[in-house]
Amino acid sequence: MSRLATHGLTLAYGRRQVMRDLDVEIPDRSFTVIIGANGCGKSTLLRALARVLKPAAGTVLLDGRAIGEYPSRHVARTIGLLPQSPITPDGITVAELVSRGRFPHQGALRRESEPDRVVIERCLAETGLTDLSQRPVATLSGGQRQRAWIAMALAQDTELLLLDEPTTYLDLAHQIEVLDLCARLHAAGRTVVAVLHDLNQAARYASHMIVLREGAVIAEGAPGDVITAKLVEQAFGLRARIIEDPETGTPLVIPLPTQVTAK
Repeated sequence: MSRLATHGLTLAYGRRQVMRDLDVEIPDRSFTVIIGANGCGKSTLLRALARVLKPAAGTVLLDGRAIGEYPSRHVARTIGLLPQSPITPDGITVAELVSRGRFPHQGALRRESEPDRVVIERCLAETGLTDLSQRPVATLSGGQRQRAWIAMALAQDTELLLLDEPTTYLDLAHQIEVLDLCARLHAAGRTVVAVLHDLNQAARYASHMIVLREGAVIAEGAPGDVITAKLVEQAFGLRARIIEDPETGTPLVIPLPTQVTAK
């Protein structure tokens, strides 16, 4: 069994049920991307996998055991989460933000040890932020700021990293910058799970995809097996042609023009 999975998972906000009886496995050491139309439950599923959202029924399993049975500190040492649009504390530097990722490994007094500093420096280097470590986070570009948040999640020193729409509000160059970083982390052995909106970016970077529609999984697997014209129309209501990306060989979605009736 994969380290992170769900069994019979039902999620709801109050009386509004978002998904029901969902069975999902996140392949170990994969770069799994969750895709689907707005409102299909992508971020909701990610929040449940991170134990931020409590299931209405069913279970999220971590290493074969219900995730709710673990102490919070254990979960924080196992799963790193970058939420959607995190809020940066006023006046905090990059190094100070990254250091907060060490909290699950520290005692009640939260004193920074030499091993903590080694991890922080490694995470700054891994995300290309060493030279910016003393800069206030508020002065960074969008891509640099997102890398700082990823570095904080990495400082938790977890093997599982969950990212909720990490490219939202970034321009194209910064989107690629963040996704390239995620790809490097995956290549280094981490299991990365991300919610993305851009189908072509998802197909290019993912090793495994989960496609949701109205709270249910309608397809999962390698991008080359999942992304078809039929699937795109089923999941997004979009007619498209699928060709091979000339650079990567991964599926490339070309939307077909809609017919416009002249008045």
